Amino acid sequence: MAIRSIRWTPDIWMTRPDGRLRLTLLGGALGSGKTTWARHQLHLARFGRSVHVLVNEAAETPIDDQLLTGAQGVTVLAGGCACCTGRAALMASLRELCNRRSSGGALQPDRVLLETSGLADPGAIVRAIQADPVLLHHILLDEVIVAVDALHALAQLRDEPLCRRQIAAADRMILTKADVAPPAALNILRATLRQENGHAATEACAFGETLPLPPLPPEAIAVKLPDPDAADCRGPPVTASLRLPAGLDWSDTLLWLSALLHARGDEIVRVKGVLRTPAGRILLQSVCKVVQQPEILPDTAKARADDVLVVIGRGFRGAELDRSIRRFLGGAP
Repeated sequence: MAIRSIRWTPDIWMTRPDGRLRLTLLGGALGSGKTTWARHQLHLARFGRSVHVLVNEAAETPIDDQLLTGAQGVTVLAGGCACCTGRAALMASLRELCNRRSSGGALQPDRVLLETSGLADPGAIVRAIQADPVLLHHILLDEVIVAVDALHALAQLRDEPLCRRQIAAADRMILTKADVAPPAALNILRATLRQENGHAATEACAFGETLPLPPLPPEAIAVKLPDPDAADCRGPPVTASLRLPAGLDWSDTLLWLSALLHARGDEIVRVKGVLRTPAGRILLQSVCKVVQQPEILPDTAKARADDVLVVIGRGFRGAELDRSIRRFLGGAP
């Protein structure tokens, strides 16, 4: 059953003077473009000027918080999904923000943007907040937004029951990478999403920029998906953080990543890392078998977790990948 909340408008925080802290939940599959979209919205102050960002990452070494600027504050919830193993940390962080708002001190947020891990179920997070007697009276859930990868979502919907639960919880779906998705495939995806969640608004974007989305043509046919209750016997995804050898050449790292995806691309869901190079700090990432164009990041004294690659997928152990990349890059065995 879809979880309904209050529909978002740009001035919603000015039209509801009940004093509660507004919460926007941003979910979506691994590599769906949540952080890219959020960065753009924060840059444009779409969530207001006094927004606190909670970044949830399943990996012990967080990366996405380094990419988010424009917020009043950022809190990292690393090492577990906010819907299960990281739930207690999320509840504690939300209570602390509510206390800060009630105390009348400095840096009181009007809104919280929670960017979940790609392994999180937004519905479970919403239910946890609604079951908390304190948060229930101090937080208003404005909207559940789910980023949907226009290139890979059809396969994810077929293969990942979690992806379907994420879609079912959405009030608004953002079709990312819509500029490079074939129009016919994009229409099939839109029809399939409407089949899974008919009440959610749908938008399209590229690198966070909104794109026009024409009406869905009547000939667009939804894909028939497997039974959502069918058991997934593959087990949960594995997360590995790979500390890279000092003084590496980032192009060699890119070559290793390409070789890994060629050999085991069906098992590797997501790779993300920030590498320090002579050209600056480079964001290196891949989704499924696609290595994205590296991006130069600002250099900052607060930078951390550089020269770390976070790999998420199935069928491997972190120690295996660590040995592989060190041998390839000429580091210690």
